[in-house]
Amino acid sequence: MRITGTFLDEISHDIPHQNWGAKEWDTDFAHMKAMGIDTVILIRAGYRKFLAYPSNYLIEKHNCFRPPVDLVQLFLELSEKYGMVFYFGIYDSGKYWDTGDMTHEIEVNLHVIEEAFKIYGNSSAFGGWYLSLELSRKTKGAAESIARLGRFCKAVSNGLPVMISPWIDGKKSVLASSSQLVQAHAISIEEHEKEWNEIFDGIKNDIDIVAFQDGHVNYEELEDYLKVNKRLADKYGLTSWTNSESFDRDMPIKFLPIKFEKMLLKLEAAKRAGCEKAITFEFSHFMSPQSSYAQAYHLYNRYMEYFHKLSEAGR
Repeated sequence: MRITGTFLDEISHDIPHQNWGAKEWDTDFAHMKAMGIDTVILIRAGYRKFLAYPSNYLIEKHNCFRPPVDLVQLFLELSEKYGMVFYFGIYDSGKYWDTGDMTHEIEVNLHVIEEAFKIYGNSSAFGGWYLSLELSRKTKGAAESIARLGRFCKAVSNGLPVMISPWIDGKKSVLASSSQLVQAHAISIEEHEKEWNEIFDGIKNDIDIVAFQDGHVNYEELEDYLKVNKRLADKYGLTSWTNSESFDRDMPIKFLPIKFEKMLLKLEAAKRAGCEKAITFEFSHFMSPQSSYAQAYHLYNRYMEYFHKLSEAGR
């Protein structure tokens, strides 16, 4: 299974910023295209005070900083140039992470969604929405918030698809700021299935694509969880992708590019589970030949070599 989509991490709140301009982003899109990527997903339109586009609403009403560059416009232009579909990731005020209550994110994003589509909706590359409010368990107001925002995205954009990328509350589900690599208590596959059956039932009419993050459980467990996710997605008429993380959660340094063997294990598990598309978080930091991490270029080379050999072998 090959990676055909990537997130665009414009804010880099827990990953070092690479300080790229239009030239570097253009080069990166060319590398993505060469790898077979046809879909790019803005991870978020902003996080707390920092923004990816000069939102008059967020600047005036929420005292956000005005960005020097409109990255959303740049990403849309590059998506058009390289024939990619762009998904707009909504705003994250941080209040959900502070309080555990996702309903805080509804009102602000109703304005952001409407504003963003008014500004950028005419772009031929604007192909959908990403709800950046990540969830894992039945947290307060989560399903209701996701459903309402997804429904509004569809209403504003005449039905463009809406995507979420939840995580599995497994052994590796620890905060980036934590020095720990694993948590003491992880969800069982039975609990995971029960909770996500209820969540999917609550969002099934308002969400189209679910791309679970694949880095929070052990490699030998991943296929079983992905099969549960696929079975539930099929039950509720949702499209099942996999978010194959290209960074390593097994290292005490957070975060570095993943070992290619580990990525391959995860992609093969997703293929066996029947996932329909593989995307990654995220190409520019962890797989790009021009990343600030030298290991990323080597990961790109190993990936390209491996799938080139598969193509030559007719697989």
